[in-house]
Amino acid sequence: MVPNAMHLAINAYFWDRPDTGSGQYVRQLAAHLTGLGGDLRITLVAPRQLEAADHPLPAACTWHTVPGRPGDLGKVLFEQFAFPRTCRELGADLALVPYWGSPLRSTVPLVVTIHDLIPLLLREYRGGPLGRLYTGLVAATARGAQQVITDSHASRDDILAHLGIPADRVWAIHLAAGDHFRPGPPDPAVAAKYGLPDGYTLYLGGFDLRKNLETLLRAYCHVGPAIGDDFPLVLAGRPVRSRSPRFPDLEALIRELDLGEYVRITGYVDEADKPAVYRGAAVLVQLSHYEGFGLTPLEAMSCGTPVVVSDRSSLPEVVGAAGFALDPADVEGIAGAIIACAIQEELRADLRQRGLEQAARFSWKRTAEETLEVLRRAVS
Repeated sequence: MVPNAMHLAINAYFWDRPDTGSGQYVRQLAAHLTGLGGDLRITLVAPRQLEAADHPLPAACTWHTVPGRPGDLGKVLFEQFAFPRTCRELGADLALVPYWGSPLRSTVPLVVTIHDLIPLLLREYRGGPLGRLYTGLVAATARGAQQVITDSHASRDDILAHLGIPADRVWAIHLAAGDHFRPGPPDPAVAAKYGLPDGYTLYLGGFDLRKNLETLLRAYCHVGPAIGDDFPLVLAGRPVRSRSPRFPDLEALIRELDLGEYVRITGYVDEADKPAVYRGAAVLVQLSHYEGFGLTPLEAMSCGTPVVVSDRSSLPEVVGAAGFALDPADVEGIAGAIIACAIQEELRADLRQRGLEQAARFSWKRTAEETLEVLRRAVS
């Protein structure tokens, strides 16, 4: 029989990192799981150096810290030893690791969320020997979990193909945008803070290789001369100064392509400012070669902003028929889609409406409900 009451212990290593996908996921999931009511009790387990004081805990959640060491070694020791030991000592019915870092051995039934297989599938992201060793470790530990959750059907297909976990133990549960991502008026204060013009094409995210910003910049060789004065390209994020195969020199490419008058780099955007940054854009572009889940275009659609995405991995799954999904190497097609979104008012209005309808299909409440079903399955 599936118990109605459950004590769930969650690995909260990323709780104080809301700027990361894993940090947003654990916070939203904890809040919405407890919001479902019933007899679910959650203990968030974290190394002692992490603090929850600045971030109020959801109802029915308690904070439990254990001694820990900083750095990568400390993270592995927490995941592999301190967290499963604490779950046992707390008498938890179930342990949830909300990122790819589950313990190799656990006396408590275990569920792990694998958001993507980037370090396994993309050569530039595998790191050195220690990074590859860690990926091998967490790949092995995932096979021992009672259930595995992932963010999209595309990621589920990757897990089935590369980790060898039986299909009846892997569940695709979509994420959602936060409630603060919604249509609204312009925010002059946010525009001034980041130097945003009245209209622009927006990219928001990291500047690493899989984000495919080189193709976006090459597309702006066509967009810039046509509409770049009125709709410059805004790259919202913090450039990485160190050069490696994983982080191309985008500023050098901007100079090489002579795009300086059409491209602006804002630097890091605070989480609270993102909705206003989306709302001010004529179009959001994300041409990634791989995404475990397309949260950025989902947030943009929730704000009423049209989107242009690549037709790879999870992005078409998230956007559906509400935006343009194109080959990430199709420079001219991408340029045409950007120009159309920017200057064709009827098209933009249609995409805005379709985007809002598509975004409404995703909710954290639904994510929590489907996750709870998997959690209960793990202890049945």
